[in-house]
Amino acid sequence: MAESMLGLKRSHRCAELGEANIGQNVTVMGWVQKSRNKGGIIFVDLRDRSGLLQIIFEESDCGEESFAKAEKLRSEFVVAVTGHVEARSGGANENLATGAIEVRAESMRILSESETPPFPIEENSRTKEELRLKYRYLDLRRPDMQRNLMLRSKIAILTRQFLAEEGFFEIETPTLINSSPEGARDYLVPSRVHPGSFYALPQSPQLFKQLLMCSGYDRYFQLARCYRDEDLRADRQPEFTQIDMELSFVDVDDVIDVNERLLHKLFKEILNVEIPQPIQRMTWQDAMDRYGSDKPDLRVGMEIQNVSDVVKDCEFVVFKGALEHGGTVRGINAEGQGAMPRKKIDALVEFAKGYGAKGLAYVAIQEDGSIKSSFAKFMTDEQMAALIAAMSGKPGDLLLFAADKFKTVCDVLGSLRLEIAKQLDLLKKDDFKFLWVTEFPLLEYSEEEGRFMAMHHPFTMPMDEDWHLIDSDPGAVRAKAYDIVLNGTELGGGSVRIHQNDIQSKMFEVLGLTAEEAQDKFGYLLEAFKYGVPPHAGLAYGLDRVAMLMGGCDSIREVIAFPKVKDASCLMTKAPTPVDAKQLEELGIEVSKADETEA
Repeated sequence: MAESMLGLKRSHRCAELGEANIGQNVTVMGWVQKSRNKGGIIFVDLRDRSGLLQIIFEESDCGEESFAKAEKLRSEFVVAVTGHVEARSGGANENLATGAIEVRAESMRILSESETPPFPIEENSRTKEELRLKYRYLDLRRPDMQRNLMLRSKIAILTRQFLAEEGFFEIETPTLINSSPEGARDYLVPSRVHPGSFYALPQSPQLFKQLLMCSGYDRYFQLARCYRDEDLRADRQPEFTQIDMELSFVDVDDVIDVNERLLHKLFKEILNVEIPQPIQRMTWQDAMDRYGSDKPDLRVGMEIQNVSDVVKDCEFVVFKGALEHGGTVRGINAEGQGAMPRKKIDALVEFAKGYGAKGLAYVAIQEDGSIKSSFAKFMTDEQMAALIAAMSGKPGDLLLFAADKFKTVCDVLGSLRLEIAKQLDLLKKDDFKFLWVTEFPLLEYSEEEGRFMAMHHPFTMPMDEDWHLIDSDPGAVRAKAYDIVLNGTELGGGSVRIHQNDIQSKMFEVLGLTAEEAQDKFGYLLEAFKYGVPPHAGLAYGLDRVAMLMGGCDSIREVIAFPKVKDASCLMTKAPTPVDAKQLEELGIEVSKADETEA
């Protein structure tokens, strides 16, 4: 039967005790990890958020009543124990923070009993994620999950401290806003008092933080909740948190400077990792050319080499065909993998096909200098030698080539280099390689829409030296946009914003928006820009992604207290769920059921 805490106060958390506390009387509270009755003496491992502590119950110390209670203890009972700290009698447990001590119980109260949990509350659980998420409140008791959420909390607290010291104001922006069709799909919220009208949940605070710059607040930040109705993956959720900031009277270097110092503080104070300053920068074009990705993972080499000029005169139809159709031929050197079995090479070919490749060409250089190749018979010895030299190939290397349109080749080789790195266990989670990717294209052409679209958003400032190309070659205009990348993951991104009416109007025109459409979608921002707007720029991090990488996790679900699964549902609360007909009637909404024959 559960007992009251009346008159009892906790003196310490479990793992706050150490050898310095030997001889002291203490009161600790927590969950029973496990209990072992050795006949006349009961050992209990007590757990709270700080860690584990061994409690010893002997009837001569704690009395008959408390000893009888101790005999009943099972996993996840919640107890309060008063006793005195002493050196561990059976020798220190070096694997435990409190391994040099134990608490000899003098009294105990059972504050709450527990049924047998559906899975063990233990570190590095092998329980299926679906079951863990169904009982998330139990999963969150596990030490590794608690470490993850405490790390996330430290990131948030230190970020607030740092930005406050840098002169930023924390200002909240609305979460019920007007819907914008640009970008990902909005989550819509019906209005009861405005029948037939809807709010949207914000995908980001973008326009509001720009308005704050118009309002003269100079430096703003917010840990902002954001919502996007899009397909999920390991580093994406329908609701997430941004570390969002905006600064006035700045350019690219100013934003990068303050954020490099923020990242330095977070990694030094939380992980004791020194981030080299300044962080390396690379243009978008260089990143695509060298790594096939705008978020390259620098923990591994295998840079992509353009060999189009080297193979332009060869008779290999795959290479010839790609070049004749305006494509490119590029390759990577998997050093030391020349002896890779044909079966594994074939598996890499199938992997590449998943990213759009029609196939892969390869040259395996043997230790004696001879080669095995899928296309050697179509090349002269001189052409093959020139190709190997262009790839810096040497005995023992495996050269892999893709030939197609630039984007396809980038997708294929960019993904292939990471797959090989995974197979070779080269991607160490505690090896942090940062990179700024800069000078993104301002626009990208959508075949589906038949028009240019903003690569980031329509308020991104073009590079001054490229603006003259906006009519003649809009795809060549670069943006004052920048992403911060860590180990192949985009941690955050931002840009300098447009603050001149003529440039903003031209941007809308290029994006296919009439003046009326622009006014309808963004009128309040454009109106504000009539009254004196400072040059401004900003950046937003995905807090979940930052915590995921700092915690060495594989998914952001491991650093979010109550995440959704792939279909954006919550296994614990069953959300989303149908609502009462009366609620729908109040909102003027009627739900039509899909025809089962069409489902």
